[in-house]
Order: sequence, then structure tokens, then C-alpha cells
Amino acid sequence: MTVSQAINTVDADDLSYELVDEHSVTVSFQVTAPQGRDLACAVEALDEEFGVVGWKIVEIPAVASHTQQLTATVPTVAEATTGLVNSCWAL
Repeated sequence: MTVSQAINTVDADDLSYELVDEHSVTVSFQVTAPQGRDLACAVEALDEEFGVVGWKIVEIPAVASHTQQLTATVPTVAEATTGLVNSCWAL
């Protein structure tokens, strides 16, 4: 990994999920990234066989801190059993 890659590294950690109903799941997560960078995260809802039943790209405006906690509601086409962050990146 080069220095420029390390500077632009974005880490995401799942904190929790809540099955709202058969058409949505709410995912809470924490993102650690360079200060002052706009970010985007792919958040997914999975069924009992780990198939993707919903996903959403969440755009996160730049903030002054390295770490922030967020919550996203993901619409689903079938009932989900879990929700998670697939990946995040700097824009």
C-alpha cells in the first residue's frame, strides 16, 4: 500500500441492524475516513440464504471528524434477515 492509498482509506464497521418490516431494514454503521472528504457507502439487505434482497448507495457529506456514525434504511424486494455495509469509498 502506498502513502496516498493509506491517506484515502475508508473503513466501515457494522454496528446493528433492525428489521423494520418485510419491505425494509435499517442498518447502523460507523465510518472512519480522511477529514473533509465526501464519502459513499453501499449498504445491503440479505435474506436467510445470504442473497441480496435490497441495496442502497448512501452519500455522506464531508465532516470535520475522522469517524461518524450513520443509519440508513434499505428498501427490499423480499423479507431480509440482516443488513450490512458492503463497502465505502471516498468520492
